[in-house]
Amino acid sequence: MTERLDKILSHAGFGTRKDAKKILRKGLVTVNGEIVRDFNFKLDMEADELCVDGERVQSEQFLYLMMNKPADHVCANKDGLHETVFSLLEDSYRTPYFESHLHLVGRLDIDTEGLLLFTTDGDLTHRLISPKTLCPKKYFVRLQKPIAADERSAIEKKLQDGLDVPPEDNEKEFKALPAKIEWTQKGDEVFLIINEGKYHQVKRMFAALGNFVTYLKRVQIGGLCLDPALALGEYRKLTAQEVAALEM
Repeated sequence: MTERLDKILSHAGFGTRKDAKKILRKGLVTVNGEIVRDFNFKLDMEADELCVDGERVQSEQFLYLMMNKPADHVCANKDGLHETVFSLLEDSYRTPYFESHLHLVGRLDIDTEGLLLFTTDGDLTHRLISPKTLCPKKYFVRLQKPIAADERSAIEKKLQDGLDVPPEDNEKEFKALPAKIEWTQKGDEVFLIINEGKYHQVKRMFAALGNFVTYLKRVQIGGLCLDPALALGEYRKLTAQEVAALEM
């Protein structure tokens, strides 16, 4: 399928279409080795080789980004009081195209850290957040009170049976779907795996168990794990294997 050159450049992160036209006028764009200045020029990214300033532009139908979200950033495009996770992205991801198409796959509370996904793939987003999908999400949780070894079996059963979670703020009470807890060597640190995403769910579930969450970090969505090499606030594109892991 052929598309206009200025549109392709804009979608690839080279700014607005106006910015793309400036790059074209400077003679920095080649198609199959030939300089192209006509922004109306059409090409097929599957068949043609597009380069900007000597670097090949790869064909990407969709964009997928993984971020290690820091605390004190809200999961929104704009916020009058706090920094947003979108403010951590470089300028190439703030073009009109990305402002219209790049979105978050679910959200994390402002004080929660960890795995956050950005994509332009609406179908994938729908599959991951749909209640029918039951996509598992894994969290590292630090608790105010350590859980003794002799209490663990009872907690496991309550979570497996479906915990009754009280209301909070304007959110109604709900019965959580069966969840799984994984223990660590420290009694106050656990992993919780849930298959839904209610308001403040992890915090409310532990409150229902008589405890208090002091630190929360999402470490996995479906088959995708947070890259431990990403520092807080850092992000990168997903590999093809990682995208495939999300689609399973």
